[in-house]
Amino acid sequence: MATLGVNIDHIANVRQARKTIEPDPVQFAFLAELGGADSITVHLREDRRHIQDRDLFLLKKTIKTKLNLEMAATEEMLQIAKQVSPDYVTLVPEKREEITTEGGLDLLSKRNYYSNYVSDLKNAQIVTSAFIDPVDSQIDCSKDLGFDCIELHTGVYSEAKGEDQFRELQKIVESSYLASNLGLTVNAGHGLNYQNVVKIAAIDNINELNIGHSIVSRALAKGLENSVREMKKLITKPN
Repeated sequence: MATLGVNIDHIANVRQARKTIEPDPVQFAFLAELGGADSITVHLREDRRHIQDRDLFLLKKTIKTKLNLEMAATEEMLQIAKQVSPDYVTLVPEKREEITTEGGLDLLSKRNYYSNYVSDLKNAQIVTSAFIDPVDSQIDCSKDLGFDCIELHTGVYSEAKGEDQFRELQKIVESSYLASNLGLTVNAGHGLNYQNVVKIAAIDNINELNIGHSIVSRALAKGLENSVREMKKLITKPN
């Protein structure tokens, strides 16, 4: 049975829209854990568009589960990872102009660079994962480069419909078996929601699912009515 990693980047998105102090993603990480999250995922981007350094360091000190740091394979992020020492790091591709991560890493294009980068992280006793598409060559390369885990990109599956979605599901199933047979821990994520997650969660070799946007969206829907009621009560309370 897969465990659940909850990505809280979108809580920070709301805060950064106003450059203020709320909502605090650190507080929401506690609520996620209270709801049963097995780990907390944050992506510290180079442009700091949502999660900030302060959030990352506080999360490491306060959460009771595991901390998964998503980051680009840059020198700056390497040094931050060594300072924070998260439970594991997931290397992801990153472009300034993208709204969200658009696909998996191309490990084959920079084999030597990623090999050295993974060695640096593992020398710092940090478990290291690669966010990749469900493609055999990328999985084989992940093993060769020394990654402990992979996270299969489920974005194409999540956006597909009908027979196309079934084909994408089969790719993920086959990739999970290949990676598991190579001794890699297999996680998955991106675009998963309450309608499409069950079939992915049913795959035997999936260790953890990382989900954020859909959970935060559902939290807004389920919590907005009560939040409005509380505010209404405060402003209509007799003096």
